[in-house]
Amino acid sequence: MFLRPVAFVFVCLNLIIQNGLARQSYPARQANPEPVADAGTASIYPGVNTYVNPVLPGDHPDPTLLKVGNDFYHCGSSFHFNPYLPIYHSKDLVHWKVIARVLTPSNTGMVTDRPGTGVWQGALTYFYGSYWIYFSSHGQWFAKAPSPAGPWSAPVRVQENVRTGPLGYDNSIFVDDDGKPYMLIKNGQKVNRIQALGQDGQLTDSVINLDWINAGLQYSWAEGPVMCKRNGYYYYFPAGDVSGGQYVLRTTALTADSSKWERLGDFFKPITDPNNVFPRPNHISAPVQLADGTWWTLGQSYEKHGDDDWSGMGRQTSLYRVVWEGDRPWGEAPVSGPVAKPALDNNNTPWRSVHTDRFDSDSLGPWWHFLTQPAAAAYSLAQRKGWVRLSPDSAGAHLLQKETDHYYTAVTRVSVVSPVPEAHGGICLTNGKQSVVARLYYDHGNSPRIVLQLDTALREMPYHKGKDVWLKLERFGHRLTGFFSTDGKHWQQVGPPVNATPVDKAQPDFNSWVGTSVGLFAEKGPVDFRFFVCKDGFSRLPAVGSSNYYGISKIKHGDEMTVTNSSVHGGWLMISGVDFGAAGEAKTVEIAASAIKGGKLELFTDDLERGRQIAVVQVKPGGNRLHTGSLRQVTGQHDLFIRFPTGSAGDVIIQNIRLLRAEK
Repeated sequence: MFLRPVAFVFVCLNLIIQNGLARQSYPARQANPEPVADAGTASIYPGVNTYVNPVLPGDHPDPTLLKVGNDFYHCGSSFHFNPYLPIYHSKDLVHWKVIARVLTPSNTGMVTDRPGTGVWQGALTYFYGSYWIYFSSHGQWFAKAPSPAGPWSAPVRVQENVRTGPLGYDNSIFVDDDGKPYMLIKNGQKVNRIQALGQDGQLTDSVINLDWINAGLQYSWAEGPVMCKRNGYYYYFPAGDVSGGQYVLRTTALTADSSKWERLGDFFKPITDPNNVFPRPNHISAPVQLADGTWWTLGQSYEKHGDDDWSGMGRQTSLYRVVWEGDRPWGEAPVSGPVAKPALDNNNTPWRSVHTDRFDSDSLGPWWHFLTQPAAAAYSLAQRKGWVRLSPDSAGAHLLQKETDHYYTAVTRVSVVSPVPEAHGGICLTNGKQSVVARLYYDHGNSPRIVLQLDTALREMPYHKGKDVWLKLERFGHRLTGFFSTDGKHWQQVGPPVNATPVDKAQPDFNSWVGTSVGLFAEKGPVDFRFFVCKDGFSRLPAVGSSNYYGISKIKHGDEMTVTNSSVHGGWLMISGVDFGAAGEAKTVEIAASAIKGGKLELFTDDLERGRQIAVVQVKPGGNRLHTGSLRQVTGQHDLFIRFPTGSAGDVIIQNIRLLRAEK
């Protein structure tokens, strides 16, 4: 059940302040922690009424947001990742899934295929009865579709003219109350212009010249401008640059006359949370209004907190509420913990996470991408049923997804089918420039071996030639560990872990504007892969790696970060995208935990209220130990929720969770 928005936000924000939630270093646990004084808020805890940013984790730069009825769509710059321009859909602004890609390599002759280039902008919009997307690649282009899911038309170039000038690379589309669309034109630091669009999608009418906006470089680049309208005011939001800054101006008429515009200053309220890891959010989408009157926007930021730098993941996208002081908009400052979510239903969409793929379809899922156009033609789902084959050229072949988490265990089964002794393949994690790559692979040459490599770090183990092999790459923060197996159940470690900081930290040249990718690769000859699982439930799932949570604290316990509840009303955490394997494969759940009094941990898939309870684990008093519970039959990939017992705060401390198969 939902509280009314105003009361609900008030209660949630008070709780956040009281509980001191998340993403921070806590002191070692005290023997008798004091319960948090949050009486009267018990009704919030049974459901999922909050979210934790980012809602689009990993590389999702330059977000645009389109609201049509009860549906929301997102797109942004895809740069050299192809197929280009992935379209995301959501019902609640929090849970997003890829539903289409606008441009396939076959119709993108205008695209330069190398890091730092590709396709920019991705301005998704709706006007004149069609969906349109405008993008930049050596000029402005558009494509049309009857639905955001496609099919999308072949791209059409937007014609430039002398009066308008070059159309730039960072534009957006604003549709006025009367349905008339306008392009917000951005080219270089000092060009900011507006011009109407006709029924054919081309520019029409006279250009509205706003170059005065950044004539003195007041806003650095004044890039990514977007607009919305409210109470007769037009609001114009330029961003600073890739490092941050977001500003707002307003007027009552679309005019070039600077005296008719008012500069309102910064858009986001000052950040007061010292534990916030997304400083200086910017490049917002045009704010949208919901039926309950609230306003929301998406914004990007690199992730960094002190020396803990995750900038290599790219510009991650978060959801921010927009509040109004009279007719002055403010973006709420980012915080490190839960935020009251929009009063919208999710409609069973999982949290954005890397997808499991068992390659049992005739087509590749839209969540996959490639780093080069030749690689997009170097795979096959037909040559071996239930496997994907990567057939590399001299540059290799790969199949990747945007990395979304700091904690996961990626697993695949590899079969080298090539007669070429040098052929090898496995799991890779790469930065956008592809200058730093972590690889765990099977080299089936004259001296077969399993190799884990990152920069100069090299780990090797011998392996039997001609055998299939299961590979497992475990990420635990900035630590990567490799494993291999002959049956996918019993694993051998490939030497000590390697440090992933060279991949994770800020990269030269802004990492060619994109973030890290994880997936499969092959070199020197064809390699087959039976499946790809990123968050293997049969490997340990650290509780600190949760994507969403409420009423919990992350604390240092021994040598690792752990999770406990900070409320007498329980609290909960969610680990996104957990793969449970085949139906009936997981029989038991095992939780590493400690407790003073102990209590029951309840496990659900997909949601706390509408989801399915799959297990109850009794945690007994004592120090670190393993606690188990029977698991109802589950199959496939799900978000895993764990609810703490009520009655006391800080009693049960969870380290990690793992699924177990039946012993034979």
